[in-house]
This record gives sequence, structure tokens and C-alpha cells, in this order.
Amino acid sequence: MMEIALIAHDKKKDDMIRFVTAYKNIFLPHKLYATGTTGKRIMEETNLPVHRFQSGPYGGDQEIGALIAKNKLDMVIFFRDPLTAQPHEPDVSALMRLCDVYSVPLATNMGTAEVLIRGLQKGDLAWRSITRGETKND
Repeated sequence: MMEIALIAHDKKKDDMIRFVTAYKNIFLPHKLYATGTTGKRIMEETNLPVHRFQSGPYGGDQEIGALIAKNKLDMVIFFRDPLTAQPHEPDVSALMRLCDVYSVPLATNMGTAEVLIRGLQKGDLAWRSITRGETKND
């Protein structure tokens, strides 16, 4: 089981819902985390369980960043809106930087997210359990 964070800026929430709906069966066995409204919509529209944090501008990005810093997340799918200024842009940058520091796969658009989700389906992300210090008996 992988631990996956799902985040979407306002103009990208519909894309996130379509993406999670399309790959619902792949997401089903994994633990999902999301920022406020994104998580609520995913739960309502897919019936998948999601651990919800605060909305991004109210600290949700930082809460997810804390999980990354503790090496508790295996993948982040963050549909960013690059054309709209975000009031919490420093938090967004910090989250992306943490993914780089801890080698957490990060997709910021649907094309890359699809590559990651297909890799997840094939078991290509099993190396994450090693980076978390898990063994086959865990």
C-alpha cells in the first residue's frame, strides 16, 4: 500500500476529479490524503476514503509537507494552475522542494500523473517501501 497526496488548485479541481475517477481502481488499495476542498470533492464524487487536511492556503500544503519530511508519503499528485497567482505560493514551492529532498515522486500535471499512476499499477514504485525503512515483513 502506498500513501498518496492529491492536491489541486481551484481551476484544476475538475481535472483532479476526472483523473481520480478514471483511475479509481488503481487508487482503491492505497491510502489517500488531500487538501480540504479537493479531498471533499474526491470523497463525494468517487466514494474513495480520503484523509483531509486544511485547505492549501490555510496550511494544508504545509501539513502534507510535514508528512513528506517524515518520509510518510510515497507520491504527490498536485495539479497546479501555473497561470493564476496563488497567495500561498511560498508553501507550494516548499512542498515541491521537499519532494525533491526526499525523492518523493511528484506530478504537477495530468500527463506526468498518468505516468506515475501507471507505474504505481505495475509496481514500479515498490522502492518507496525501502526508502521508508520497511522490510517484506512489515
